[in-house]
Amino acid sequence: MSGETTAPERDELYASSIRAYGQALDRLARGYEADPEKRRDLRQEIHLRLWTSLAAFDGRCSLRTWTFRVAHNTAATWVSRERRNRVLLVSLEDIEQSLAYGRGEPDIDHHRALTQLAQLIHQLKPLDRQIMLCYLEEMDSAAIAEITGLSPANVSMKVHRIKTILARQFQQCAKDQHHA
Repeated sequence: MSGETTAPERDELYASSIRAYGQALDRLARGYEADPEKRRDLRQEIHLRLWTSLAAFDGRCSLRTWTFRVAHNTAATWVSRERRNRVLLVSLEDIEQSLAYGRGEPDIDHHRALTQLAQLIHQLKPLDRQIMLCYLEEMDSAAIAEITGLSPANVSMKVHRIKTILARQFQQCAKDQHHA
């Protein structure tokens, strides 16, 4: 494919993208927006931006990469716009420091663990959130790097760091539950 796509090509690319990645886009929206009503708006925004962007799709990257790049950029912009009305986003260092003070939840059942994971992801800055959501979609470092513009090594380092923080949080919760 080269140049801009025609309207029928764009519609077919959009349909293909949604068939292949629609559920992942829903999970992505859930990862960026906790409020169900705002999440619906975000999903609509992602779909609109994706459909619009496909007019310029030239095949220099895969449809998967294009779809996730557009979706994550749209979601990051959304977070920036919504930021004034939300709790302040925190850095990995802030999360790590709060875990050091043992502020974990004592109940560590499966549902609670997933809820804690979602809450932690919601607190991450947009780039870290983007990386973790892609990782949870089972993308490798190279694919995440292509979407984010980071190097694969940097992506791997960030994923490892976030996973380490999560593991420590869940271990602390398990200890708190055991001592309760």
